Amino acid sequence: MNVILVNGSPHRRGCTARALQEVAVPLKDAGIDVVDFWIGSRELGGCKACGYCSTAGKCVMEDKVNEFNELALDADGFVFGSPVYYASMAGQMRSFMDRVFYSSNDPRRFHMKPAAGISNSRRAGSVTTYDQFNKYFGISNMLIVSGSYWNETHGFTPDDVEKDIEGLRTMRAIGLNMAYVLRAKEAAAAAGIQVPERLSGPSTSFMDGK
Repeated sequence: MNVILVNGSPHRRGCTARALQEVAVPLKDAGIDVVDFWIGSRELGGCKACGYCSTAGKCVMEDKVNEFNELALDADGFVFGSPVYYASMAGQMRSFMDRVFYSSNDPRRFHMKPAAGISNSRRAGSVTTYDQFNKYFGISNMLIVSGSYWNETHGFTPDDVEKDIEGLRTMRAIGLNMAYVLRAKEAAAAAGIQVPERLSGPSTSFMDGK
């Protein structure tokens, strides 16, 4: 059983990484493996809506998105972390999330798997980022894991984050809750309770009044 912790900051050991480290503590204590995944500091282009992934099963751009999607097939849960620069999710993380979820047409990746989105900001924008994350999970039939407050830490440097006692406590709560959900899913499977089927069907628009 493993959870992928996605660091969406261009700084590998910055504030976002420090927050994710705190999430990892109760997961490891519960015997759950943690996989650290850094999206890197190289530019990540946004989705081109080219449709390549619908037939190829992967994004047309060969970068961290396809690497992550391969790992996601065997993952049991996810925590996505982003820094905040201008009151919302950082640009490189937004591109990553758009392309990951747009190209993930295999239900084994995300269907009924638990996920949490966390952010770090100096002062504001964390709640906006939290909302952004949850929309990816909500459209993908995922189980959204919350904490003891909004999923955020605050600080301009990792040393600042160390002083955010409530923020770090919230990160530990996310790890504890994630571990519980994973163990509950494990117990449900052992009891013969099946994961709900992902429903599918035609897409409809709101333009023709029908």
